[in-house]
Amino acid sequence: MALSKITLQNFRNHVASELGETAHFNLLVGENGAGKTNVLEAISLLAPGRGLRRANLGELALKATPDAEAGAFAIGATLVEQGQTSARIGTYTENHRPTRRLVRINGAEAKSSALSEWHAVAWLTPSMDGLFTDSAGARRRYMDRMALAIEPTHARHVSQLETALRERNRLLEERSDARWLDAIEAQAAQHGSMVAGTRAKLVARLSDELSALPAEPFARPILTYRPGGPMGPEELLAEFARARPRDRAAGRALTGPHRDELEVVMAQADRSPGPPAASCSTGEQKAMLIAITLAHGTLASSGRPSVLLLDEVAAHLDPVRRKALFDRLRAGKAQVWMTGTELAPFADIEEEAAIWRVSGGTLERL
Repeated sequence: MALSKITLQNFRNHVASELGETAHFNLLVGENGAGKTNVLEAISLLAPGRGLRRANLGELALKATPDAEAGAFAIGATLVEQGQTSARIGTYTENHRPTRRLVRINGAEAKSSALSEWHAVAWLTPSMDGLFTDSAGARRRYMDRMALAIEPTHARHVSQLETALRERNRLLEERSDARWLDAIEAQAAQHGSMVAGTRAKLVARLSDELSALPAEPFARPILTYRPGGPMGPEELLAEFARARPRDRAAGRALTGPHRDELEVVMAQADRSPGPPAASCSTGEQKAMLIAITLAHGTLASSGRPSVLLLDEVAAHLDPVRRKALFDRLRAGKAQVWMTGTELAPFADIEEEAAIWRVSGGTLERL
């Protein structure tokens, strides 16, 4: 088990909600707009980043009236390992600083990146269905979120790489002293190499997990990491220096980890590469996303608690694939949270799940 006694205060449409006595399977059932996904979003914010909706902090707090400004919100949870409480984690905002996210771990202030050192959170939502046809940037963010499962400091390196590249762009535009560029490029190369190395390791480990999956009932994706430039720190540093005239003209760096790509194709029956995921049917793309999510869940649950959030996933699967999904999730170590508009699709796990009915931002334990 990973999380227990989860509390939401003034978050989205939840004034004060609590989920206790959690289980391996946890179901949130209710009509559309009831607040089910809001609970998943709250749990996703107990990890580094902007959560499964990538919303601005100012959008998250419950408004007292339609015309009132949003105030503060708070999300907390008890982290449980092998039946024992290991930590109390939480994230919140304050009324006078509604756009600054704060984090506490065991009562002490902490950076949001520290959350990934305690547990891993992964998710699959309907908004991700277009991942393979989306931008390369969307797939890089997808890799980076998954990478936290194998390297908790990855988010910090990504952030510092982005900061260094923005500063480099400014220095190039202002034609600053080369010594300033040398210094900032050294930082970009150091963090960029770490980012690229972790992404490459992630894709390699995911590929190992995917190769062990049966071809049916879910399609098997083949993943390839395409670096956007040299991966070693010295080689990347030399490339930044060489490309200064070109990048100054372009107004941005044209080479580096910020240009990485995750290439996905669907494996054929003989396991050879097939068509690009972007050209596959909607159902095939969904099946590949589920396969990647299951593989990542195995990685994330290695050595620490992990949570898997699946929003409306059962409704889009036929009975055979639903049963196969539940069997895989049951065998895994990750705590699972799922949403649905009715209980019928979850009949196979209903007896072993903790279930809440969600209505208008309130929870009722069933």
